[in-house]
Amino acid sequence: MKITFMGAGSTVFARNVIGDCMCVESLRDSVFALYDIDPVRIEESRVILEAIRKEKGGFGKIECYTGVENRKEALKGASFVVNAIQVGGYDPCTILDFEIPKKYGLRQTIADTLGIGGIMRALRTIPVMDDFAKDMAEVCPDALFLNYTNPMAMLTGYMLQHTPINTIGLCHSVQVCSEGLLKGLGMEDKLDGRKELIAGINHMAWLLEIKDKDGVDLYPEIKSKVDAYIANPDNKDKVRMEYIKNFGYYCTESSEHNAEYNPFYIKSKYPELIEKYNIPLDEYPRRCIDLIDSWKKEYAEMLKNGIKEHTRSKEYAACIMQSIVENTPYQIGGNVLNRGHIIANFPEKACIEVPCLVNGNGIIPCHVGKIPTQCAAMNMSNINVQLLTIEAAATRKKEHIYQAAMMDPHTAAELDIDTIKKMVDELIEAHGDYLPKFN
Repeated sequence: MKITFMGAGSTVFARNVIGDCMCVESLRDSVFALYDIDPVRIEESRVILEAIRKEKGGFGKIECYTGVENRKEALKGASFVVNAIQVGGYDPCTILDFEIPKKYGLRQTIADTLGIGGIMRALRTIPVMDDFAKDMAEVCPDALFLNYTNPMAMLTGYMLQHTPINTIGLCHSVQVCSEGLLKGLGMEDKLDGRKELIAGINHMAWLLEIKDKDGVDLYPEIKSKVDAYIANPDNKDKVRMEYIKNFGYYCTESSEHNAEYNPFYIKSKYPELIEKYNIPLDEYPRRCIDLIDSWKKEYAEMLKNGIKEHTRSKEYAACIMQSIVENTPYQIGGNVLNRGHIIANFPEKACIEVPCLVNGNGIIPCHVGKIPTQCAAMNMSNINVQLLTIEAAATRKKEHIYQAAMMDPHTAAELDIDTIKKMVDELIEAHGDYLPKFN
């Protein structure tokens, strides 16, 4: 069996996913094909994964492929393809995504999922993933494509709408959602045996039900603690706690993410909200700088003192592969198209995040039905942007980029239409060859 990792220069993530596979008896003897455009970073990944492979018994084989000319060979014959690319990197593209909107008075926190930053990130990534799909259709047409790259809904939605490749979108926010909520509110005693239902869209999937091991609804107790949590100036997760107050439910991804998915919290006319809700403006660029620096130190330390033993992470990828190969049931929170109205009050083209059963037949999404109207409304404000961005990528029409930006809740709350168009034009020009040509 062959497992190919696209963007293997993302060393920490490659270590987690491929290292997890090396912990599984049914996967460990695979060929692990690493692909990246950066030969230095892929070599770092190879060194670490070779050490893990030897520590796990020396099973399997690692192969490295660098450059577009070797991409098809990396994919050839793969059963599973994991995607973790970042087109344009921190410098220049992430910097552009933040600094140009800032000139127009538009502030962001993460800018990898929605907003103008998420739109531009999708538009430069989709053409690369479309090329992956074309290669896969030729050399591994039956492979399962496991996408971890953001913006999750836009990229996974494009793959499912416009390519023949069997695709699932994966994030780790579902796994940690209820645990983080209960720990944040001092309800650790309710963790064991808890039952939950999560559905919506990536980074804004709703914790619709949470019960303790005896089936007792935990939301009344949760809601009784929200005001005290928000009142504490040191607490960080205040946006999502406000969601509970105003919309009735908690959601999967962090407050720094969700602060920019709506028009409520980052407002130039209300600067006091930034401090009130502990909103970290320009957070992602800071993380990028910190991660680059910390990785250099960690890698040097590993070369000096050896690789630590790998223990399985919380990522879904290896569990999905194991479940399919062994035909054993497993449940994930996966990103799929809303075909057949899995969520009844969403359009069928929406890319949704719902419980999915995994077994030897592949990945089977579970029917959810209607979600609460107010939650659906919040999701739809994001879905509209996602669908328009996918339309822009598919048609290469600039008008759809304008429309996506105009429909973005945070952008529209801050800027007028003419300014939005001017900002989009400047971003397109600044991205240069990282973007295709739009009409």
